[in-house]
Amino acid sequence: MIELFTLEAQLRLVGAALVGVGLFHAVLPRIVQWPGDLAGTSLLTRQVSYVHLFFIALTCALLGLLPLCLAPELLAGTRLGTALLAGQTLFWGLRWLFEFAVFSPKLWRGDPVRTLAHLGLSVLWTWVASVFSLALWWVL
Repeated sequence: MIELFTLEAQLRLVGAALVGVGLFHAVLPRIVQWPGDLAGTSLLTRQVSYVHLFFIALTCALLGLLPLCLAPELLAGTRLGTALLAGQTLFWGLRWLFEFAVFSPKLWRGDPVRTLAHLGLSVLWTWVASVFSLALWWVL
């Protein structure tokens, strides 16, 4: 049980969670009702939206595979591992910031399901950004 709280284990768990986030994007458009919202837009807008969604999903999955499969290497203190941790820290730190600075509370306030989603994502991005930040601090 204690092993679960090691930095390596936390990196692996974060990696698994990010792969899950990437896979979750397959059903996300239906959950947030994109087909109806995008129906009135141009074909270009619809296709760009879905292509961007695909690449966001792929990015989440690939960024998750790094710590899931290579946690010891990321923590080894090499220049490449440190650079990858710095990139992940910046990327997920900005995602954390956007959860609060970009998404309007009007999107979730008063809607219990969306409020729960906002709270869950706030916890997720805090955990992810914190683990990468701690790992980067550890190797520096």
